[in-house]
Amino acid sequence: MAMSESVGWKALLAGYGEPGPDPFPLPAYSEFMPAPRLGRRPYGEPDVDLFAEDDPFGWRISEAEQAWELAPGLAHIAREVYASLLSLGQGREEHLIRGHLGRNLASNPYWPPELAAAAGHLGHERFVALLPLALARTQDDKGRVRWTLFGSSEHGPERAFWRSFTAAAGAGEGDAVAFLSRLLREAYGENAGDATGLAALGFRILPSGPHHPQSEWAEDPPSWAARFSVGDDGPFDDVRYLLTFRPFASLPEDARRRYLAGDLHLLPFPGSLAFWGMPTFLRLAAELPAAMQLPLLRLTRRYRGPGIRIPQSGWLHEPGPEKLVRELHDAYMGETFTRTHRWDRVHRHDDELAVLTRADKVARVLFSTDLAAMGLYDKPMARNAQLWTSDFRRVLDGPQANAEEIAAARDRVLAGGTFGYRFLYPAMRVGGHEVVWHRPLAAFVPPGANTPTVLDDGPLGYLAAAPDEAGGEGVELFPRLLRRLLERAAVTEIRRRNGGAHEAANVLALAAAWRGLGERPLPRSFARRLLKLAKDETVEAWIEALPAHTTDPHAGRRVREELEALLEPASTGADGSRLGSLTYDSTATRTFEEAYWGDIATLAHGRYLTKDNADCVLDPVTRAHEPHDRRDLEELGDYLIGRHRQAIAAAGMAGKALCGELPFAWRTDFPFADFGGWLANHEGKAHERDIVVVIPGRDRRHAVVLADHYDTAYMEDVYDTSKGGSGARLAAHGADDNHSATATLLQAAPLYLELAKQGRLERDVWLVHLTGEEFPADCMGARALCRALMERAMVLRGQDGAVDLSAARVAGLVVMDMIAHNRASSPYVFQIAPGDGPGALRVALAAHLANEAWNALAEQLNATPERRGRGPGTRSADPAVIPPVAEHPRMRGEVRLHFESRSSLYNTDGQIFSDVGVPAALFMEDYDINRQGYHDTHDTMENIDLDYGAAVSAIAIETIARLATVKAGHRAPGTEET
Repeated sequence: MAMSESVGWKALLAGYGEPGPDPFPLPAYSEFMPAPRLGRRPYGEPDVDLFAEDDPFGWRISEAEQAWELAPGLAHIAREVYASLLSLGQGREEHLIRGHLGRNLASNPYWPPELAAAAGHLGHERFVALLPLALARTQDDKGRVRWTLFGSSEHGPERAFWRSFTAAAGAGEGDAVAFLSRLLREAYGENAGDATGLAALGFRILPSGPHHPQSEWAEDPPSWAARFSVGDDGPFDDVRYLLTFRPFASLPEDARRRYLAGDLHLLPFPGSLAFWGMPTFLRLAAELPAAMQLPLLRLTRRYRGPGIRIPQSGWLHEPGPEKLVRELHDAYMGETFTRTHRWDRVHRHDDELAVLTRADKVARVLFSTDLAAMGLYDKPMARNAQLWTSDFRRVLDGPQANAEEIAAARDRVLAGGTFGYRFLYPAMRVGGHEVVWHRPLAAFVPPGANTPTVLDDGPLGYLAAAPDEAGGEGVELFPRLLRRLLERAAVTEIRRRNGGAHEAANVLALAAAWRGLGERPLPRSFARRLLKLAKDETVEAWIEALPAHTTDPHAGRRVREELEALLEPASTGADGSRLGSLTYDSTATRTFEEAYWGDIATLAHGRYLTKDNADCVLDPVTRAHEPHDRRDLEELGDYLIGRHRQAIAAAGMAGKALCGELPFAWRTDFPFADFGGWLANHEGKAHERDIVVVIPGRDRRHAVVLADHYDTAYMEDVYDTSKGGSGARLAAHGADDNHSATATLLQAAPLYLELAKQGRLERDVWLVHLTGEEFPADCMGARALCRALMERAMVLRGQDGAVDLSAARVAGLVVMDMIAHNRASSPYVFQIAPGDGPGALRVALAAHLANEAWNALAEQLNATPERRGRGPGTRSADPAVIPPVAEHPRMRGEVRLHFESRSSLYNTDGQIFSDVGVPAALFMEDYDINRQGYHDTHDTMENIDLDYGAAVSAIAIETIARLATVKAGHRAPGTEET
């Protein structure tokens, strides 16, 4: 089917992703965590994994998602839900389903008084559930995109079940009969075998008809169900198993009587449908979108461990000026919340809730901009929350709220009362549509058991894609569970072995890179850098040994064969040295090292002190410790502009190359009046800016970008009073974070100008000094650049007026963050961390080949008199004393894909570029979250390793040179085919 045929997922992406004049909101993730954009990012290429060209209605679910998220996640959700559901059905004390004073079950047609009276007396009940869950992938502050529970399906209790067995879903009568037969066998010990056997066992289906509380929930069973159908008039005497989603109060009297007598099994357990009859949440649903997800969500606790993520929900109470007293039972309350953020000192795939202990009142978390409430890394979270009153009226729909609505909600809460809430991270999006998976949870409780058994191969439901605009057309897609040999073996055969987790991740990384690079064989040296192996282990040795890491030797041999097919033959592996270099003659020199050191020292230890965008913070403690009462970012930016303009003039490129600023205002939904930088923007006294150098190539329609950030972070050891700090917010010197990268741009400019002057640049080179990466600005410069690219508003303000660059498209980007600290435990390792998408992988491959070329040259240069026998570099704490000449290091640039636990992309501007679809890769040292010298008083020259930093700097410069000089029309590593 051609892409032009706009059906299924192709309709969702039709016309999507082209920059244009429409606003492209991109708030700070610390203020509003957005939805992950899947299928195609706004600025990017189509996803190679999610959709298949010949399956316009399919949504592919990877083997890793199935094994590592969905299977354990559904089992966890079942345990959470059944803790309440069993109590209800067995007549024991229960709060979360009943609600305060039983109001959730008052006049609830699914749990009428006659059924409630029988609770605890239904010995034949197996508590079968076919609960339709609302699931979606969401993003968090560590860049993890995981399946998340939103609650019960707002589409009603039965649609997800019936649509699992339709032609569009790729299933039909045979699949339905197989599932129902398994259900009866495992829950009741019956052996049906086939449709005839089901009928012989007394299995029948009673359509719901117009009996649900909301008419749109009515769903006719598929045509295959007709052979089992029974009407309201029965007869029911021979019926033993009745599949119906009809409210118990609306069942035929004979069916109700037989069930209560223990002669009829209702599938599902009628109490499991009570979520859709709660008058409280039905009232709220009239004002708050998807409120019918909440009844089931309220049965679950916050969870961020392995499996399916569950956001926190509950009730909070604020006494207010009138000292109001709450009436709700403790079981309903959730008065505190543990915040997480991207700067947490935890490993990326750790469960933060098992490590972090600080908890704040929910109202404070949602609304407070008090400096003490925010600390160094937190902000109000109201944009990612929904709130309602105790009588179930909307107070706030955070994802859709503006500043005025947030302020009104804050005032409402602080005035006093009891309020329900849930934290809400928006569901995944494809094009202009939000997508939610409505999947039944099939489970039962065996006799004598207290915990549920989940049927893993239960019905799969459907994915509903809803448009933003009212009246827009929605699209239904259907899950396709992938069963590829290599990936399936990785998550099952390999994963099960002791120590097999990272072996499985290695296999998945190779497969993902192969697909992302157009299913072309991978250079073996590149494959080696994708793998997490012992330092001296080769890719060949790893593949050869892999069968020993599987539970099935035959499967292991198949995996080995599959992996070999992903790689270039050993004799043709890419050799970076044979590609030559464009810049190493200038950067692999002592002159470069000395200039690089000097620039870092000037930026970190010169006159620029207040270098956080929020400076100067206006609290008394900070004001007492600040060196002066002005922000130095303006002066620092002017210095950078001056340096670049000097380089342009020295190269004779005045009037051709240019340096200017991309100006913008710092705007937020919350007032941060204690941040002097924010306040100056708000009052129109200052603005923010990215600084951009444009060096022209032949094709002005495309550009490659080398970027840094030039602000610095607040020092944790100065702020933290528990560790002897004063509580002041003072900006760090920032030698490593991030003047090590800013110095690279200063040194790179003359080299690219010379290449342009020689006519060797095929496309433009942009050097971009991004502002505001650190808190509280939070990737502000990267977000501004992405907005300018998407809105076609890339207009620089220069000394000769405005220059419009909006017609240019970024074909590749390298962003550097902390590149000059050599980790003692893994020396001379740095990370090349590509974002998501094929373009980012091509940038990473170009970077890897530049690294290979550097290593080959370093070996040669280390044999010269200048470097021979010098050994590794040493440090100097004195900015005025340059470390002595050392050997050029052999660098190990590890390619860490965006989903890898070792990738630090999430904690940098790189995450923004990746999410928007700009083909970007991060250069960063082997980041140690616990080291001294990160966001503290020791981020000075004492922690700079000159040999290491100069090498990473040189490789970054060479990478961009390669991307910029490849001939138009040739597909080369890191470039788009033009």
